[in-house]
Amino acid sequence: MSKKPLILVTNDDGITAPGIRALIEVMNDVGDVVVVAPDSPQSGMGHAITINSTLFVEKVTVGKGKQEEYSCSGTPADCVKLAVKQILDRRPDLCVSGINHGSNSSINVIYSGTMSAALEAGIEGIPAIGFSLLDYNWNANFEHAKPFVKTIVENALENGIPNGVVLNVNIPNSTEKDIKGIKVCRQAKANWEEEFDKRKNPQGRDYYWLTGKFVNLDHGEDTDEWALENNYISVVPVQFDLTAHHAIQNLNTWNLND
Repeated sequence: MSKKPLILVTNDDGITAPGIRALIEVMNDVGDVVVVAPDSPQSGMGHAITINSTLFVEKVTVGKGKQEEYSCSGTPADCVKLAVKQILDRRPDLCVSGINHGSNSSINVIYSGTMSAALEAGIEGIPAIGFSLLDYNWNANFEHAKPFVKTIVENALENGIPNGVVLNVNIPNSTEKDIKGIKVCRQAKANWEEEFDKRKNPQGRDYYWLTGKFVNLDHGEDTDEWALENNYISVVPVQFDLTAHHAIQNLNTWNLND
């Protein structure tokens, strides 16, 4: 009998979040599951790591199931580092992060703790997928997402994810029957038009609250934003090699060594 795949599960919403509990449930049907996740919400943390303070990890029992669980005081990227270097007794066959409460499509991937955890696994040479649901509600319903998550994970285990690539999966907030399918896409060009709401605390000191509006600048029908707006699940292959290869030839025309 072949050994079950070892699946590392993490997230950025915290180990008690409904999204990660749904992901753990699905992964328990696929392989042996070890959870290493933050002990509190870490949304928008990006790829931050803890270097100036101590990290704590505690073995916990949060929900039902056969998974082994650890709560970590650090960031999502910390969780993956600790899992690989300290907690696991063998290398994971796959790392899955999420299911995030809210979108990580388009430019949001840059800020996402969910995707940074997946990217950290990718840097370690571990196939990885980040999952997000387009519903920011803590009590979001993840039931319709589960069959699609399982399909994508089983395909990744069977076919392999290209080397140096991590998958960014976003799921519309629709019923299972309304989702039209899964599309492999490119990341849409979009940004946030941000503002800072200036306020005063009771002591009269100024403070700021970040607000903003997401603006899609890309009208292509091959993007993650188009797919999600049209009730498709988007799968975007992303990479942690940030080299802008197309710019190298241009930069080589500069007089840098005169």
